[in-house]
Amino acid sequence: MELLLYALISDLHSNLEAVEAVFEDMAAFPVDAILCLGDVIGYGPNPREVLEAVRNVDVILMGNHEEGLLFYAEDFNPKARQALEWTKDQLNLPEYPRDENYGLWELLDGLPKSERRAGATLVHGSLRNETKDYVMPEDIGDADKMGEIWSALKDRVCFFGHTHIPGVWTEGGRFRRPAELKDEFVLGEEKVLVNVGSVGQPRDADPRASYVLVDGDRVIFRRVQYDYVSTMRKILKTGVLSDTLAARLKVGR
Repeated sequence: MELLLYALISDLHSNLEAVEAVFEDMAAFPVDAILCLGDVIGYGPNPREVLEAVRNVDVILMGNHEEGLLFYAEDFNPKARQALEWTKDQLNLPEYPRDENYGLWELLDGLPKSERRAGATLVHGSLRNETKDYVMPEDIGDADKMGEIWSALKDRVCFFGHTHIPGVWTEGGRFRRPAELKDEFVLGEEKVLVNVGSVGQPRDADPRASYVLVDGDRVIFRRVQYDYVSTMRKILKTGVLSDTLAARLKVGR
């Protein structure tokens, strides 16, 4: 599948304000396709609305939060597990038509764990474990871990999310943050991993929503301001979601 310009989003985490801001920013570009790398739900206050917002994008992968919602979440920390239980309730609200609730569950149940599009491999976590494995900046020095990933990568680039930290890992042994790259990286023959960051809960000390545009061989990192104060207020208003999930949005942690 050849795409002239496509957008990659990940880790939306039920943050409607961030999703709407990113889609508005994206509208300024002639995007051919939107590819979502998972974790549409979890943590945030608007799971139904965010699922509806991405329902018709070209690809949605299963993240660990979708997997935890559908199957098990024993390995989640208490705050994340509590958020998933609350999310389940939101997707089953009796004031909505039964068919509408069922449609949201049906969407989640059909998500693949990986895809290959436009000469790239797409996963949520890593090629070692598509939904759960974390690839952190410091892992560039872990020869065994990275060796497994490079061996499993059949394309020149793998796009992923999960850590909420954007950047580029090269097979030659370097990790580079978007600021170091001046927000643009040109793909070559060397294999690379590209984390697109998080739309709904950035964790790189920058509270702005993060996503990536791919234009031919150019990978462009985008950051977008959004009204995180409104999202924080919604989280606190639930009376169930942890205050920590609200506070971290302000500081990008």
